Amino acid sequence: MNNRFIKKARRGVIAVVIGTGLALSVAGCSGGDGDDGKSESSASASKDSGSNPSAQEGSDEPLAELKGEEGLILKLTSAQRDEGGFVTVSGELKNDGDEPARVSVRTAGDETEIIRHGSSLGGATLVDSTGKKRYYVLRDTDGRPLTTTNMPRIKAGDVVPVFMQFPSPPASVTEVTFQLPTFASATIAISG
Repeated sequence: MNNRFIKKARRGVIAVVIGTGLALSVAGCSGGDGDDGKSESSASASKDSGSNPSAQEGSDEPLAELKGEEGLILKLTSAQRDEGGFVTVSGELKNDGDEPARVSVRTAGDETEIIRHGSSLGGATLVDSTGKKRYYVLRDTDGRPLTTTNMPRIKAGDVVPVFMQFPSPPASVTEVTFQLPTFASATIAISG
């Protein structure tokens, strides 16, 4: 193949990807009351008055509460290291606003392989600042992120359980910075 054909094909693929992304963004922001017949679990949680995330250990308190867009609050409840070499971060996503809210498509990150599989929290990372390494959400053999996917529209006051699985930093690393696009960052402790 000649270079001209390759460049032309690459431009076409890029145009299709951008067009599809824009179409999905517009469709995700379009009307609808969000009542798709699925029931979502509800739990009471205290309202956080500040925007600063907090790191706490050894109690029923969350590891961190991160404020996002449209009144969404991500409460991280555990970061558990297992013997298989993984860290699973669990928590819940609450709509603390007065209106139904959608989780931004930006939370999936910008990797084509993850975006291809729909809405998710695939853009999350753990950063080990002492080891100067960033750990991305793991994927299965089909490229799907090992995280909560198909994020629903969250009604005001509702809570959705979430998880993300990462490769484990070295055992000597007990604290990392959790990052998720559109949310504040926070330092969290890894247990196990």
